[in-house]
Order: sequence, then C-alpha cells, then structure tokens
Amino acid sequence: MPDTFDAVLIGAGHNTLACALQLARKGWRVGVFEQAAVAGGAVKTGEYTLPGFRHDWAAMNLSLFAGSPFCKENAEELGQHGVEFVPVSRPFASAFPDGRWCGVSIDADETRARIAGFAPEDAETWQRLSAAFANEAPHLFGLLGSAMRIRALAYFVFKILRAKGLGCTLDMARFLMQSPRQWLDQSFVSPEVKAMLGAWGMHLDFAPDVAGGALFPYLEGMAGQAFGMALGRGGADTIIRAMVAAIRARGGVVEVNAPVARILQDGRRASGIELVGGRRILASRAVIAGVAPRALPRLTGGITPEFDRAMTGFTHAPGTMMIHLAMDGLPDWAAGAELQSFAYVHLAPSLDQMARTYQQAQAGLLPDEPILVVGQPTSFDPSRAPEGKHVLWLQVRMVPGTIRGDAKGEIAATDWDAAAGPMAERALDILERYAPGTRAKILGRRVVTPRDLEADNPNLVGGDQVCGSHHLAQHFLFRPVRGHADGSTPLQNLHLTGAGVWPGAGTGAGPGTLLARRLAR
Repeated sequence: MPDTFDAVLIGAGHNTLACALQLARKGWRVGVFEQAAVAGGAVKTGEYTLPGFRHDWAAMNLSLFAGSPFCKENAEELGQHGVEFVPVSRPFASAFPDGRWCGVSIDADETRARIAGFAPEDAETWQRLSAAFANEAPHLFGLLGSAMRIRALAYFVFKILRAKGLGCTLDMARFLMQSPRQWLDQSFVSPEVKAMLGAWGMHLDFAPDVAGGALFPYLEGMAGQAFGMALGRGGADTIIRAMVAAIRARGGVVEVNAPVARILQDGRRASGIELVGGRRILASRAVIAGVAPRALPRLTGGITPEFDRAMTGFTHAPGTMMIHLAMDGLPDWAAGAELQSFAYVHLAPSLDQMARTYQQAQAGLLPDEPILVVGQPTSFDPSRAPEGKHVLWLQVRMVPGTIRGDAKGEIAATDWDAAAGPMAERALDILERYAPGTRAKILGRRVVTPRDLEADNPNLVGGDQVCGSHHLAQHFLFRPVRGHADGSTPLQNLHLTGAGVWPGAGTGAGPGTLLARRLAR
C-alpha cells in the first residue's frame, strides 16, 4: 500500500518546510520529499573547504526569517529544536577604490556621521528618512506580507488610502515603480552613498535602471539601521534543522535522497507523487510543489496549454558564482580595519558599474569587473571556524548561466568547468585590490559556479539564486503568472510554493506561510 498523507510536499527548501510545519500545527499529516542529500535548498551550511570551517552554501542573511510572521508565530517551538540567531550591529558597508568607505550600523549617530563625510545634505536626508521609517514600514511590510489576490489587494489599498490619503498613496505607488537610480538620484547627491544603497538591488535582480527596484535599497538601508542583521548561529542551516525536527516531532516525514519523477493526476486533480524508482505517495488534501515554475509541466505532464506556457516562459535572473574561503584571518581592508566589523562589505563602487555588470551578464558575457558581496560571518559568529580562524562568503554578482564570451577578452572558455578558475581569480584580484594580502591568508577554497548551484538545486536555474526575476511584469499579481500569485494551479489540490511565487525570494518564508494559511482555512 502506498504511503498516504494529508499533504505531500516536493522539495525541502525553507518555504516548503515552513508550509509543512504550519499545516502540521493544524493537525495535517505531512510528508516532505527532497531530491538532495540534505534539506535546505539554498539555505544550508557545510564544511565545503576544510574541516571545522562552516560555510553557508548560498543564503547567509536570515534577517527576513528572524523578523517574519512565521518565525514569530513558531518561535517557541523552533527554539525548542535549536534555532538560534546571532545579532549583527553593523550589517553592511561599501568600500571604494579611493580608500574610503561608507556603512550602516544600528548606531544612528555613527551612520549619520559616516554619510556626512561624503555629503552633509545626504546625512540630513538619511535622518529624515530614518525618522519617517517607523510610519512607512507597516505599510510596506504589510504589502509584502499580503496575499496577492484582488480582494486582499483592494482591502490593502483601502487601508492605505484611509491612513495616508490619496496624494501620499499615489506617492507610494510611484515609489514602488521607480528604479533604484531614480529614487537614489532624487534622494541623495553623493555617488558613494548612492552606490552603497544601490548595491542591495543587485541582490534581487534589480540593476540600477530596472523599474520597480527602488524599494529594496530603501528597505535594506532603513531596516539595517533600525534592526541590524540576523545570522544563524553556527550557520544558516539552524533554521532548516529546527524546522525538520519540529515537523518530525509532530508526526510528519522529511525524506532526503528522494527525487520526484512525476505528480500523479487525472486531468482534474492531483492525488500524489511518484518517486524515481516507482514508489508512490498519495495526498488526500494537497500536493505542494516547491519547485521553479519551469519544472511544473515536466512533473505534471501538462495541465492546460496556457498555464504550461506561462510556467515554461517564467524568466530567470542572471546567475551567481559563490567562492567559499577558509581563512587564517579576516581581510586587511585598505580603507581601514573597522570594515572587519561589518557582516557584508560590498565592492560595488558605482551605479554605472553595477548597470554595466548586469548588462554584460544578461548578454551572456563574463563581466569585466563583477560586483562582489564579501560576507564576514565569523566577525559575529566565531563558532563557524576553528579558534582564531575565519570564513569568507563571496558572492560574485552577476554572471551568466550560459557563457557566450568574456567582456574583458581574457577568458576563452565558454563552459563553466574551464571558466570557473580564471573567473574566480578575477574576483579575487578585485578583493586583493581592496584588501591587499588576502590571498596569502587563504587556507582553502571552494568555487561554486552557476552550473554547480543548479546541479545541487534545480530551482536555481542558471545559478539564479532568487528563483526568477522580480521585475514588475513578473511580480506582485504576476508572480509567477496572473491569477495564480497565491500558489494555486488549474489542477485541483495542486499548489506551487517557493521563491517563484509571491512574495518571492528571500529567507522570510512568505510564499510557504501564505499558502499554509490559505490551505488551513
């Protein structure tokens, strides 16, 4: 007899695990089946270089999870199963080629003084924005946490109109449609302050001139000062291990090394899954696919031509390359040792360079000067490395999933196996310029290409760590496609979750939480 659950979930990423735990709390019997050897998807931690050095595979920043409705609702249970966060007082900074730097910390006076060193008027603007953030945050976070259905959206707009009035509501709508550069240019004068904030857009596929991206530099800047950042103690996988343990404690099942071959369906409703090898698992109430939208038609064999075309046409962002370094010490930043006390140091010196890098990657070219995000988690969590040692977490943004050439004309290879080494050296050359002597401190390294990311997790198509572009045509009511931003599909009992569904990428578990709420009703 096949195993039978109330809900069967495909994939053990943080969204499917959050959904499974929420349903288990409502009395559902849940089964989660993951193709990889460990749960977590892009949120996992391992000794990828040397023994004793724990590296976050992709996601490092857990601020969205720590502040999420899901975490707050389940805080006691997750705590019982070992989840633990490390508070970060200095979340991010940017270093510049002239030896200066600018950063944001939870000390408002410190941040304001640092910005004033670039432009006194920008420090005044920062103070004004910070003072207004407490009033603006509930509206913006309320939007990002709302179910993206017409009725729910209409109610949200009604509340905003009542609270802010028509003029201010229209201003908010305009802001949500602006590109990062538009908002930064109208708000600040210093190119360096603009670059410091604009670097956050690159985390979520919003190059400086992409409409709809202004929200993210604003939120990351304001939230970074107001709340700091949260890391997982011992690694980002603290949330994964806790959710898996909590699901199992409630009678649920989480299986790894269990790739799904197809979703069982009769043309009207989904009834379960079949694993590679032929084993069948039945679902009496829901089949929940935590997969990239493009994978759904392959698993179902087709639902409707229109829906299947929308899923296969889902657009992905450019790829990312990760470089994990085991270090004898932190980088000696040319701009000053104080940079060692920041969780992230962006090497993204100007909006123009970010725009050029993005366009090169979109064109299939290895960027001549990629943007680097240098994560220094052991500055706050020494448990991730042997005593006195450190790990560095390098994101190279952006790079193409499929290489068509090299913007610099130096790397002839067009396959990632051959291009990985020279592209990693290009990235390390950039780091070395900002922190001379860093190479001499490297004890071990692991280069993870876009191809490696997708091989490990098929949801990261072409190394796209955000599982799909968040540009306006594929966001809000249109993520992943109009009429299905709530994770529904035309097939009864089949639902989609993960970063490809509203509200999209990040560690906040919003897609899984919203789906669980809808199903539990």
